[in-house]
Amino acid sequence: MAIQLKKKSPLSLEKQRPGLHRITAGLAWDTAKVNGFPVDLDLSIFLLGADGKLGRDENFVFYNNPASPDGAVIYPGDSRDGAGEGDDEAIHVELSKIDTNVEFLYLAVTIDASEERQHHFGHVKNASIYIRNTDDDTVLCEYALNEHFSKEDSLVVASISRSGGFWEVEALGQAFNGGLATLVDLYQ
Repeated sequence: MAIQLKKKSPLSLEKQRPGLHRITAGLAWDTAKVNGFPVDLDLSIFLLGADGKLGRDENFVFYNNPASPDGAVIYPGDSRDGAGEGDDEAIHVELSKIDTNVEFLYLAVTIDASEERQHHFGHVKNASIYIRNTDDDTVLCEYALNEHFSKEDSLVVASISRSGGFWEVEALGQAFNGGLATLVDLYQ
């Protein structure tokens, strides 16, 4: 059974799975149509330095930049509506390949075209982020997006950070307005 992530309670990925090398961050949600459009969630990762900044634009991995410069983070594709079982979107991370200047990986979920379509996280049902061991597909931890955000369209869901040579994951659940651009501005 996966550990449910809680805010301000870091979890050591190494203690969960000694020798862990590769993880997959998966996002799942139920389909919803609002104002005539499907609610389209997008998963992304910000690779941040010790100062909490990107360092360079290529350290932001999402649907328009599907790989980090070091090749450690790969975004294989975009689901537009949350249809189907299992992960609707996923990002693969090879922990040992992450550039040594990167201290934090921030997982974010945003709603595509939220302003034009008037979509917000209050429209999203049964959304969760899962972190899996890529090698055997076991779920290490999960964060259910069950807080009610009736105006926000962007969430920084979790932080994966270096800690004493190992990686820890912690739920953040920080909500914002302004879509993807707001988060990019925050970390540039």
